[in-house]
Amino acid sequence: MWSAVRGSWALLLGVGVLMLGNGLLQTLLGVRASLEQFPSTVTGVVQSSYFAGFLAGSLISPMLLRRVGHIRTFAALASLASTTSLIHAVQVDVVTWAAMRFVSGLCFAGLYVVAESWLNDSATNDNRGQLLSIYVIIQNAGLAAGQGLLNLSDPSGYDLFILVSVLVSIALLPILVTAAPAPAFAAPEKLRFRELYEVSPLGVVGIFGSGLSVGAFFAMGAVYANQIGLALAGVSLVMAAFTLGGTLLQWPVGRLSDRIDRRSVIVLVNACALVLALLVATGAAGGTILFGLVFVLGGVAMPTYALSISHTNDFLPRSKVVAASSGLVLLWGAAAAVGPLMASGVMQAIGAQGLFWWIGGVHATVAVFALYRMTRRRARPLDEQAPYVALTTGATQVATTLSPEGDPIPDDAPVIEGRPWFGDGGTDGGEVPDVPHAAED
Repeated sequence: MWSAVRGSWALLLGVGVLMLGNGLLQTLLGVRASLEQFPSTVTGVVQSSYFAGFLAGSLISPMLLRRVGHIRTFAALASLASTTSLIHAVQVDVVTWAAMRFVSGLCFAGLYVVAESWLNDSATNDNRGQLLSIYVIIQNAGLAAGQGLLNLSDPSGYDLFILVSVLVSIALLPILVTAAPAPAFAAPEKLRFRELYEVSPLGVVGIFGSGLSVGAFFAMGAVYANQIGLALAGVSLVMAAFTLGGTLLQWPVGRLSDRIDRRSVIVLVNACALVLALLVATGAAGGTILFGLVFVLGGVAMPTYALSISHTNDFLPRSKVVAASSGLVLLWGAAAAVGPLMASGVMQAIGAQGLFWWIGGVHATVAVFALYRMTRRRARPLDEQAPYVALTTGATQVATTLSPEGDPIPDDAPVIEGRPWFGDGGTDGGEVPDVPHAAED
């Protein structure tokens, strides 16, 4: 593991500092919006703008990299992201905040693309998986630690916005002073969403559900905590607990999915997320128990993202794995932009607990769909499953190239009705042909 870190420690440090600033700003805006008495739906629009910008940045940043290179792209986007945090403090109105959140999301997507492509270039076949795991840990740890910084000053003032600006600016340094040459860059190809659904309906629905749920929590979780009367420390603890749960429980969930039918694990984690969300929504557990419930909720809700990608990879030729994962990452971004809008509408209608009614409903839908898909196709043999890929929801499509190669369906998979067999046979519910690698979704 340490050999994987030695050549990339400066870049990983920069990513960690970047996540500190991003995590702080996301929660700070939720709290400040409540203090400014923004309606929940208005806050949802503002926070959704970040994910819309993130999706746009994931598409635009590869073009920037090819035109001006890694260092210039990183410097320009970090400077712009630093500036947007200050504008939030200077001009407190919905239109300005929504515009700045969109720009901020665009910038952070580009920053992650630069960092991930640099890491991918420095990785070897021997340490690729370790480097990806370290990157995931640092991203989530930085995001969780950023919540603690909320307690350093009054969110109604300027200080915390200035701190975000400083952190994002400092994150520039490791990239700007690195002696390593900038890597060659080639953006991963993407499969069309229709192709992805033909490959794995459950993978697509799982990814979309993850975006609707996790995006809603990160956007509106601080608003929920503020509206139920938690102090500032409680707000930051709720947000940190969700992220830490998703970080610490991802590996045991992943290992379990490598040992049993992965669809069963998707059903299990989404059913658990439903129960936990209902416990919070109905007020069945309050006080300090709330933080424990949110911790476990993060631990079962966030891995749905990586489980869905890994499940899709189980039914792909090796040459299609990166393209499919890249498409799923972008689909998650689109869902994450919609999630806060929908959740905020429910919160506006029934109160703060509407956030967890929304989250519970999303995970119930994914669990039911997974059970349905289990009746349509046979499970793929465990020895033919691709290994679980631990990807964080903050990663871009470039991170998929860091994934260690498993043993997905080979490129010479049998052809059925004139096209390669991807293992799912489309969406018409027909029977599975009796051919090698035929498997149910």
